[in-house]
Amino acid sequence: MGMQIKKTYRGVSPAMLSDEVRGLLQKQGVVAIETESQTYGLSSGATQSRITLALATAGTYEKGRNECGNIHILGSPRDETKMLLDVDDNMCPRDKLSAFEADLDFVLGSCEVKW
Repeated sequence: MGMQIKKTYRGVSPAMLSDEVRGLLQKQGVVAIETESQTYGLSSGATQSRITLALATAGTYEKGRNECGNIHILGSPRDETKMLLDVDDNMCPRDKLSAFEADLDFVLGSCEVKW
């Protein structure tokens, strides 16, 4: 079974969001074991950034590579950054994910775009 957290922010760069998410997840015992970052040029001359983080719980990371989820961060030229966190809640308990989301809302809630 999986859990998803979807957020859209205005005025937050993809790199800053990635760093903040890493720190808040690490506080809950989840670490980024792999990061992929790409920048794409658009026909308008603007750029779009994409960051993907593979996640593991701290205990499984030390024993080997056992992913518990991933994060996709997409920055658009309209000054919006979208985040999708997809986690296997059998490997990462919901209470840790709820605590992560509460911390994220506290830190970046004023920048979040509410739909």
